[in-house]
Amino acid sequence: MTATASLWITALRQASLLHTVLPPLPPGCLRIAATASGISRGTEGLVFNGLIPDSERRRMRAPFQEGDFPWPVKYGYCAVGRVIAGDPARLGERVFALHPHQSVFDVPADAAFAIGDDVPDDRATLAANLETAINALWDAPPRVGDRVVVAGAGTVGLLVAWLVARVPGVHAIVIEPDPGRAATAREFGLTVAAPDRAPGDADLVFHASGRPEGLVRALELAGDEATVVELSWYGARPVPLPLGGAFHARRLRLVSSQVGQLPTERRPRWSHRRRLGLALDLLRDPVLDRLIGERVALADAVASLPRIFDTPTARPWTVIVYPHAESEP
Repeated sequence: MTATASLWITALRQASLLHTVLPPLPPGCLRIAATASGISRGTEGLVFNGLIPDSERRRMRAPFQEGDFPWPVKYGYCAVGRVIAGDPARLGERVFALHPHQSVFDVPADAAFAIGDDVPDDRATLAANLETAINALWDAPPRVGDRVVVAGAGTVGLLVAWLVARVPGVHAIVIEPDPGRAATAREFGLTVAAPDRAPGDADLVFHASGRPEGLVRALELAGDEATVVELSWYGARPVPLPLGGAFHARRLRLVSSQVGQLPTERRPRWSHRRRLGLALDLLRDPVLDRLIGERVALADAVASLPRIFDTPTARPWTVIVYPHAESEP
């Protein structure tokens, strides 16, 4: 018998821990004792605030979600832990899985991805968000020498800027009004500007602020015939945009980027599994630890969620940590 505790959204802006006992481990599955899981503030914040539109409930299901939107629902997709039962060859292996916040859980063996010894648990929880950033660069790749603006220094925005800055000759500028998050961006070696002081005429703009006014500013900073990639998802919130004026005359291109689909030209050669493997490999860079801020014990997560979702922090990635799990296979 293996006891487990999982985090559920039970009503509007309310959560609880559900304590249950896992059934016998199914054939072909691994049992994972969680050590850390990351809170993705954007999507999980929309779930917490009841902002998943009816039309998107099926598409927005996480791989191992239980329950249905709006609630009760067990949601999340950034879990790290150790294999404690299943394939004998994998016992003790550190793995990442697209699983909600839960102390012990079972997944099919091919849904548990091995983590390199040089990637600590907290950093490994960033894998799914790094996938989002990779997909964004595939949707509109920066070219050598481009002037690129990234609007928003949250987790996804900084991961996008970090990737963009690796392209030879690219001049990447992060725009962020919050002083703490701007300071974190500078720790990555990135150039930072306030939204009202950022240079325009960008070749490519990535918007990841999560705020409609940020997208308006992103359109203003794009040069003629440039592309603006929208990574923020607003759920049921309306987003007014100034698509009159010079928008058409400037021939701006507004592209949505969503991690659930691989870009068309990648699909013949890339799978979601291959993309996640790439993200885990890129996480070997220790500079990404600068994203990680608060660590919250699972037992304290219920009381902490309103503050986590409502309060921007300089280091935007919050990690839930788990007590050592004792169990019987």
